[in-house]
Amino acid sequence: MTAAVETPQIARRSHVTMPDARLRFTGILKSEWIKLTTVRSTVWVLLVLLLVQIGMGVMAALSIPLPPTGAGSAAAVGSFAVLVSTVGVFFNQLVIAVLGVLVVSGEYSTGQIRSTLTAVPTRLPVLVAKGLVFAVTSFVVSLVSVLITYAATWPIIDSRAGASDLTDPAVWWPLIGAAGYLALVGLLSFSIGAIMRNTAAGIAVSVGLLLVVPIVLSFIGAEWATVVTDWLPSAAGQTLLGSGSVFEPWQALLVMLGWVAVPFVTASALLARRDA
Repeated sequence: MTAAVETPQIARRSHVTMPDARLRFTGILKSEWIKLTTVRSTVWVLLVLLLVQIGMGVMAALSIPLPPTGAGSAAAVGSFAVLVSTVGVFFNQLVIAVLGVLVVSGEYSTGQIRSTLTAVPTRLPVLVAKGLVFAVTSFVVSLVSVLITYAATWPIIDSRAGASDLTDPAVWWPLIGAAGYLALVGLLSFSIGAIMRNTAAGIAVSVGLLLVVPIVLSFIGAEWATVVTDWLPSAAGQTLLGSGSVFEPWQALLVMLGWVAVPFVTASALLARRDA
């Protein structure tokens, strides 16, 4: 009788309240950060972006002719410094586009996406966290590469045309705009990769939108083709870099955000409906 009475008491004493095991969004962010930074291809692609930005900037500072008029003025020197610091963006937009597709399509090719979506059944937080981690990383690396390029080319520009002033808004705004453009291009390609779920197809669509479509439209020469070209990501990027004339910088930013939002929303809807 005593054993029968004591057994439930022992059972109740052995019960321990388990901690809340729900996966929080911060945990998803940490998981995506680990996946992004532990893949060798990501590190190598970002290193290529950095080296290309610096290398092309130095070559441009040594070879591009100085402005024919007002070469010694502060505005001309600042414009020249921005030009050589951001000249690598034209090539690096393709680099970051490829990486954006790989970040999401790589999980589908290896089958890891099944484990990810099993851990996060609601799915949408995975896409948001993955895109956020990639966009912030792309922006930081791009901004660092642009600033290093500015510092590396400053002595060359100083010897050729005079010193530029980094505190001048006409100089540092385009530098930040260049980093922002690369980050948004990467996020656009990321969304395309989430829609296509295939590396080759995602890269083809992204590169075609950034490079092929503007060239084809320029060959057409019709008025409607010119209007469409002005609304492409590449044209908005020129304004963010300080060399476009169609939009104001804030308008160009809205255009780029629109290009990112449409495929991202589409990818979110498809992720919720399709099987992994």
